Amino acid sequence: MLFTKRERTIRRILIVEDEPLVAFDNEYLLGEDGYEVVATVDRVADALEVLDRERLDLVLSDILLSGEGDGTDVARAAAAKGVPVLFVSGHCPVEAQKLAVGCLAKPYTDRTLKAALTALDTLFQGERLKKVPEGLSLYDRD
Repeated sequence: MLFTKRERTIRRILIVEDEPLVAFDNEYLLGEDGYEVVATVDRVADALEVLDRERLDLVLSDILLSGEGDGTDVARAAAAKGVPVLFVSGHCPVEAQKLAVGCLAKPYTDRTLKAALTALDTLFQGERLKKVPEGLSLYDRD
């Protein structure tokens, strides 16, 4: 077949978001788009539990979270497990650039989120991006 969809490398996603409407929208959108949202949590401690018990392909995390800690703590734990992180935040601090594959600027649209995940999937498959989606900043992965 000439126009087949390629297999995704990103299938199982953990959403770490403390804004309930954003969390719900992301969970619904990603589920409808064929991703398996393993869990949606709003606290670092809950994210660490999911990281310990689940196989994940990506963590989608805000920087500012409920309770103690923040998204950089989630990213450090994910890195220890070899799981890439995409921050979704209105402001990604400079130190976050060493912890994640990139940052998607808030506010973002459903279309922008899908485009960002497609771009990451392309990179994870070792291919070059033709264009970085609007609102997505990619970080060096050295």
